[in-house]
Amino acid sequence: MTTPRERLAAVGNQLPPLIALVVLWMLLWGEFSWLNLLVGLGVGLIVTVVFYLVPVQLSGRLHPWHTLVFLLRLVGDIVRASVEVAWLAVKPRLVTSNAILAIELRTRSDLILTWTAVATSIVPGSIVVDVDRESSTLFLHVLNMHSARDIERFRRKVLDTERRIVRGFGSHEDVERMRGVLPADRLATRRAARANRPLKKGLS
Repeated sequence: MTTPRERLAAVGNQLPPLIALVVLWMLLWGEFSWLNLLVGLGVGLIVTVVFYLVPVQLSGRLHPWHTLVFLLRLVGDIVRASVEVAWLAVKPRLVTSNAILAIELRTRSDLILTWTAVATSIVPGSIVVDVDRESSTLFLHVLNMHSARDIERFRRKVLDTERRIVRGFGSHEDVERMRGVLPADRLATRRAARANRPLKKGLS
């Protein structure tokens, strides 16, 4: 049973996307009127209720140097991958071998999962096709996978991206988890206690 404070927090979490949807609706119509405002509010309520998203807990931690390293490395990966994909496109007698890979991340943070998925998808040659939130697993379509060595190299690249993101703005629990100090089940227990909610089975 939810407490009044939890219900109030849930309403507060839904207000920013609701306001953003109303503003977007007004911009699409290009004029302000009470009718557009009311219709936009109704559409926003329907969207936020029907397509409800679980609030992502921010870590409250930011390490400027590691964040800069992550961004610079991401730009470098994008440039290098762009050249590689361009070469594959013009290479004569090209025989490509693509693959669908399942890569389980080491953390159980929705924020880190989302950032890792985005950072991996914007690099040419790979795109996230599905996500298993319970196990923090990314399913990716990857170009030019010819051997087990190629697959392992790409897997390590994704895990390195996750590590840089955690070092940049992950929580202290995520940092401990990456170092192998904090097991997954203990990490999940800490988060469940903090949120004052029961643990879901299969989270560890």
